[in-house]
This record gives sequence, C-alpha cells and structure tokens, in this order.
Amino acid sequence: MENAIYIGLSRQTALLRQLDVIANNVANANTTAFKSGQLVFKEYLVDAGDGSQISYVQDVGITRDLREGTLKPTGNALDLAISGDGYFVLQGRSGPLYTRNGHFRLDETGRLTAANGKPVLDIDDNEIVVPPGTDAITISGDGTLAAGADNVFVLQLVSFTNPQGLKSIGDGQYSSTEDPEPATDAKVLQQMLESSNVQPIIEMTNMIQVQRAYQASSRLTQSDHDLQRRAVDRIGRVT
Repeated sequence: MENAIYIGLSRQTALLRQLDVIANNVANANTTAFKSGQLVFKEYLVDAGDGSQISYVQDVGITRDLREGTLKPTGNALDLAISGDGYFVLQGRSGPLYTRNGHFRLDETGRLTAANGKPVLDIDDNEIVVPPGTDAITISGDGTLAAGADNVFVLQLVSFTNPQGLKSIGDGQYSSTEDPEPATDAKVLQQMLESSNVQPIIEMTNMIQVQRAYQASSRLTQSDHDLQRRAVDRIGRVT
C-alpha cells in the first residue's frame, strides 16, 4: 500500500518542478528574445521486490520553444533583431556567449556591448569599437555595421546543430560546448527587437492544469493514507 504514496509523491515532485518552469515563462513574457521552456518527463521503473515493477515519473530536462518571437520596431539604431536561425556572439569571462537579445549600446570607450556590458564580437572574434563622434551607425541584413565612411565591421552570427544543447546563464545569454557554425539563413534587422515567444494565456492554462493535477495526486495520497489507517484500526480491534 505504501507504493501508492511513493508514486503520488514522485508525481507531486515533478508537478512542482513543472510549475516552476511555467512560472518562469510567465515572468519572462516581456523579456526580449526569451524562449519559453517546457519540462520533459519519462517513466522511471523500480523493482518492487515481488517480480513486478513500480512506475514512477521523473523529469529529465527542459526543452526550449525555439520559434521566433514577434519583431517590434524601436527606433533605436543599436537595437538589432535576428530573423531566422542565428545568434549574436558576446565575449564572456570564460569564452564566447550567444544571444538573440540585440538590445545593444556603446560604452564609454565606444565598444558595442550587450546591456550587461559584455562586448559584441565581429567575425574575427574582435570587439567592435565605434570611434567617438560618429554621427550615424547603419547595419545591413548580413550584419555589416558601418560607423561613418571609414569604419566597417561585420557582426558575427552563428547557429548550432543542436540548439537545445545551449545552456542558459541568464540575461538571455547561453553558453555551449558545441562549436558553432556561421549562420547562413539569419538576417539582421536594425531598429528592431525580438519579443518573447511566451504565450501568457496558454501558460496560465497550463498552470491551472498543473495545480489540478497536483490536487488530484494529493487526494490519491490522502486516500491511501486513510486506507492504511483504517486497516490498522480494524486489525487492532480483531486482535
């Protein structure tokens, strides 16, 4: 009889983690270029000791929805969006980082950086430095950045064979152990930002479903506990 309690607890644990993922999606509904996540489950079988097996549920990871978010105009020359499969490359402390959040700026030295200060890299893995006093910055679809007539850079755009393998480190940035490839179908759009692809109504619906499933699992656990209590009570009276 205790097996029902263990099965119920495994389900409740997985549902709590699923609720965390949904809550994170909802919290990032307005985060630039955020990709919603979904928990992946699988059956976990355990030998019951009598030749049978007990079926538990186990969460094995999070898969990201890689569909492109809505592209919205901003009017800011340093706001960039990627249409298609691709990532900008930033210089992190321990190596390159990757992002689709193109909300860039120039720091006090003229370096093109992400909002958290990490430098944006060109195709030669060099930082992009715009000379002071540059009047206009134009960026074409292939990532060519022209700062005046004499300063031309090409933004590095990459893609991955297995984009689900990217590890999120926060701020819409990812690290990877996989070597990236040049992005062949990515197009850079200036004065645009990619919105989050979270669908709040769907996420709220998922949250309600998870809460109801948790309540049902809790009732199962309580019912099994009541059965055990009544069984012990009857055995005591018979004795």
